[in-house]
Amino acid sequence: MAPPTATGSAPGSPRDGAGAGAGDEQSHPLHALDRLEVDRLLAAETPTDEHLLNAARLLMRYQGFPGAGDIQDDLAKVLRLWGLSRHDLHARTRAIWAAGFRPAPAGGEAVGSGFDTTDQDG
Repeated sequence: MAPPTATGSAPGSPRDGAGAGAGDEQSHPLHALDRLEVDRLLAAETPTDEHLLNAARLLMRYQGFPGAGDIQDDLAKVLRLWGLSRHDLHARTRAIWAAGFRPAPAGGEAVGSGFDTTDQDG
């Protein structure tokens, strides 16, 4: 095995900057969470507004990303299953947002600190 370079990677490894192709793929920090969401999208026979919005969000996140080929391939599969092009998906999501859709706060938590939401004496 070749000795590590200054970056701690062996020459020819994905981190040393040499070569091209599959070895240059990066790992996305949200891959595990996004994988779960993509699996939910794949299971949706008829997409809801939420499904459409999540598909569009993930397509934007991974567009041009040098890695996560499994997610990118499955997002393309989702669109085929739903019979939508990217253009159609984005047109539908723009209409959803224009109709006043706003996502619920994550976990139903109040925004702000406890100090902001507590009653104060006079």
